[in-house]
Amino acid sequence: MARFAAARHSVISENIAQADVPGYKARDMPAFAAFAARSADATMPKATRQGHMTQPIAQVLPQASETDDPVAPNGNSVVIEEQSMLAAEAAGQHRLALSVYSKTLDLLRLGLGRLR
Repeated sequence: MARFAAARHSVISENIAQADVPGYKARDMPAFAAFAARSADATMPKATRQGHMTQPIAQVLPQASETDDPVAPNGNSVVIEEQSMLAAEAAGQHRLALSVYSKTLDLLRLGLGRLR
């Protein structure tokens, strides 16, 4: 989820950077739930050890696609307010994923008797 949120945040920041470019179409990634459901499919390959899968993560994450947002007269479909809300959502997903990861590590340390 953290990798997904970081990739989505990158796409959103690119949209914001291109807000004044005539003809630029805003892009976004599919919802995380759809990505997670696809990833949980038993047919997806799973890395079982370091170096097992050599495919870069950028190819594992879904690709961003153009949105169906309304287009301004200059052909640009970026709405800064909407992109700001999406960026906040992606940042929240990233914080959530890191919190879950951190708490999981704390539980493992506690079980091993090595809590910090």
